[in-house]
This record gives sequence, structure tokens and C-alpha cells, in this order.
Amino acid sequence: MATIYIREVKIDGVKNEDDVGEPRGTKDYPFESLDLAFQFFKKQGYAEDETKFLVFSTSKEEWEEASKSSLKKARTRYDEEQKKEKRKQELATRRKQEEDERNAVLMKAKEIVLEEDTSLPSPIKIKLDDVGDHIKLRNMEDSASQGTRVRVFGRVHRERKQKDVLFITLRDGYGFMQVVLSGKLAKTYEALTLTRETSMEIYGEMRQVPAGARAPLDRELHADFYKIPSHWRAAGGDDAITNRVTAQTERSTLLDLRHLALRGEVASSVLLVRDAVEFAFGQAFKELRIRKVSPPALVQTQVEGGATLFKLDYYGAEAYLTQSSQLYLETCLPSMGDVYCIEKSFRAEKSLTRRHLSEFTHVEAELDFITFEDLLSNIEHMMCRVLEIVMADPVIAGYIKKLNPDFKLPERPFMRMKYSDAIRWLQEHGIPNEEGKEHAIGDDIAEAAERKMTDEIGKPIFLTYFPAEIKAFYMQKDPNDPRFTESVDCLMPGVGEIVGGSMRMDDNESLMAAFARENLDPSKYYWYTDQRK
Repeated sequence: MATIYIREVKIDGVKNEDDVGEPRGTKDYPFESLDLAFQFFKKQGYAEDETKFLVFSTSKEEWEEASKSSLKKARTRYDEEQKKEKRKQELATRRKQEEDERNAVLMKAKEIVLEEDTSLPSPIKIKLDDVGDHIKLRNMEDSASQGTRVRVFGRVHRERKQKDVLFITLRDGYGFMQVVLSGKLAKTYEALTLTRETSMEIYGEMRQVPAGARAPLDRELHADFYKIPSHWRAAGGDDAITNRVTAQTERSTLLDLRHLALRGEVASSVLLVRDAVEFAFGQAFKELRIRKVSPPALVQTQVEGGATLFKLDYYGAEAYLTQSSQLYLETCLPSMGDVYCIEKSFRAEKSLTRRHLSEFTHVEAELDFITFEDLLSNIEHMMCRVLEIVMADPVIAGYIKKLNPDFKLPERPFMRMKYSDAIRWLQEHGIPNEEGKEHAIGDDIAEAAERKMTDEIGKPIFLTYFPAEIKAFYMQKDPNDPRFTESVDCLMPGVGEIVGGSMRMDDNESLMAAFARENLDPSKYYWYTDQRK
């Protein structure tokens, strides 16, 4: 009769019986659990009816025979572990077999060499959004007739295998194209190990997709030849883009991997919309004969307040990154007429909100010989005209609808609301200021309150005539009430402030008084004050 001793103890993890230099299961070196003892018993091949399991009872301070129920549980757990181990080994064997089979297929695939059929027509190089007359239509009567043979370049955006056919969605920044690789083309080593973002050069015939099927622009490229130079192959494994940039990746990580995240459909469509908007601004300004200039980014003066200046050394002199180009634009008015710029501006505001950015693209314009009402009319026209141009492009309009399904073109005329009326509205609707108090004249209305008011009113608002003490020094005062300025913020429902503007002081004496009020040295602005002379 074999006797195995067990003295159960609370341990983190399980000790292996081989860790102790003495035989396990004795009184001096008992097993820590019945499970370990049962494992040992099974490995030794003991007969269960000839084995006694003694468990130390701490309450009685003596060894007692293990109960039948505890032995049954230990036996069940052991059997389950054995089954798991067996399944694990079977899975490992199957994976090894599959890996061997795949390696054999890959070795055979390396023997396949693609050669271009020189008897085919020379291909025409096109972008992936090009439709033209290249497509072979489904309803062409002559089945032998062909679509134009084309040559395309792009990166693998998606791929899927269906039997012996490989479907690839190719991307080149201009559009997407479905490519069909079949026969020998789908069996090469390059095709079998294809990774996303791999660059490809593909030749083939453009065809309309079969009835009921879907593909970008309702056409697909049936390849007859392709090239993937070794240095065009994108990384796989842990370095694959599908592992580094996913829907679950943290936002901070995505910002560090911006160069990869930009390849996604959402991020890239935002940039494509930005491109279209900037182009539309250029067209709309051109229509109004407003000319583009490029003011400096390195300056020695402030525009929006000294606290938000990025300071740097400029050959021994103190300089800053520009907060705004508007003062410099004014210097071009006498020689060029109305002018605009689309440049970068910088604000040293340590904030992660969408409204306060350290670096942003700034569209600014300066108009000559206008009234305040002219300014409002121009802003309204520009905003609506730019959106009309952008939405006239069906591709860009599609991106916008996808990014913002509820987007609607703003209706004219925009609502006019004085700052003092806005304060009254906020008071009447119980919307407090940032300190939790009732809004009062002189408050710089916070973004949250401004947006709530705009969203409830539900239409674009020109918020006008802000107090002089909360606006920039160069803003013209209201001739009817010098406590306020001829200034404007354009507020859009669902967005908030998107345009700010004002009339400029054109009187030298008033401008000098403004410099004094803001404790600014006018000598540094000599080029600006000279204009008033």
C-alpha cells in the first residue's frame, strides 16, 4: 500500500515536485495540494485501490484519509488537464502540418515567374479614379472585344482571397480601384504573402463589374501582369500597419503614428476636404479680385496678446512666430487693393481643445475702403461661396456627408446679434459665465455658452460690437458708443466661432492711444503706424 501525504498551504502558483531535492509525498515533504499529489500518483502508475492519500488536518493536528468527493474532484481536474494537454498537442501538430504545407506551397510559388505578354497592346498609365473610355462594358455585344489595357500604381488598401482568385483594393490618393488577380497571377510568392500597404504596378483590362457586384466607380481591373519590387513590400508581423494602427489604438498613440494613421480612409478624407476648401477659398477670392500675398511667419510684434507668443532668437534679436498676418496684409492694400493669405499662425496656448491650437492654418483677408456692413456681407458671401464650390464636387461632397451626415449649407442672410443682446439672451436663458455667475457686459463669452446659444437659435449668427477692453488694440470703436468696437465673430450651429473680424483704426492719434492703453512700444510697429500717416 503506497501512502502519499498532503499538507495544503496557500501558495502563489504551484510548485513542481522536482523543485525539492527530497522525495515528495512523505511526511517531511508533503505535497501542497491534493491535485499535485494526484498528478504524482498518476505519473508513477500507482493503482488507486492500493494508494492512500493522507491530508493533514490543522484543526485536529493529525493526518486523515482524503474524502472520496475530494479525490473525485482531483481526478476530474486531472482528466480535464490531460484532455487540454492532448488538444494542445493536437493543435500544435496540426499547426506544424499546416505550416509545413504552406512552406511547401510558398517554395513552389517562388518558382513561378511572371512575364508580360508583349503581344498585348501597350498599356495607358492612369490614376485610380480615372474612368474615361477605358472600361469594357457588360452589354458589349462582341465578347472578344476588349477594354483599354491600362497600367496603374498604388498601395494595397485591402485584400481578400476567394478560392483561386485574389481581390485587391488599390489606393493611390486619387481614388480606389478593385483589382482581380486570377490563375498564375494569384499563385506567385508575392501574391500569397501580400501585405497591406505594399506598393504595386499592375497591368490589365478595365471591365465593368458583374451585375449585382460592387466596386469603386463600378469597374475593376483584370490583371494580366504586375510588379512588386522587393523594396516595395510592406512590413508584416508585428510591424504590419494592421497591428500598429487599429480602431482600438489609443488616441495618443495614433498621434505619434500620424504618418500611418493618415493612410486610413477617415483621416485621409479630412485632408482631402481641407485641400478642396483651400482651393475653394482661392477661387472665391479670385472671383472677387482679392489677391493673394505671403506675409512673414517670423515677426517682432504681437497681434493677439503677448501671453501667447512663441519666442525665439533671430540672429541675436528677439523674434516671435506670428499670431496673425492681418497687420502685414494691411501694408499691401495701397499697392495691391484687397488682399488675402492662407498661412500658418501660432499661439502658445497649452490646451488640447479644438479651438486653441499651437499651430493652425489661418485664412485672413484685408479689404480697402469698406464699411462695417460691407465687411459682414463679404464674410457671409465668402463662407457660402466656398461651401458652394466645395459641395459642387461630388467626390468631396461624398466625403463631407460621410464625415458629417447632418451637414447642411447655411442659409442667407445670417442673423445679426449685438454683443449686448447676446449677454441679455444668456441672462434670460439662465446660462452662466465661466465663474458660474450671471453674464454681464464686459464678459468674454466662453465657447461653451456661445455654442449653446448658437445651437438653440439654430442659425448662423454674426455676433457684433464687442467691448473694447476685451478686443485687440487695433479695432475701430463704434462711432455711436466708443465703449464697443466694430468687431464680429461668426458663429455656426454645431461648430461655434469660425470667423473673427473687425474694422481697423485708421486714425493715427486713436491708434497711438491704443498702444499706450496696451503698454505696447509703437516704435516696433513703425511699418504699421507709417500707414496712418
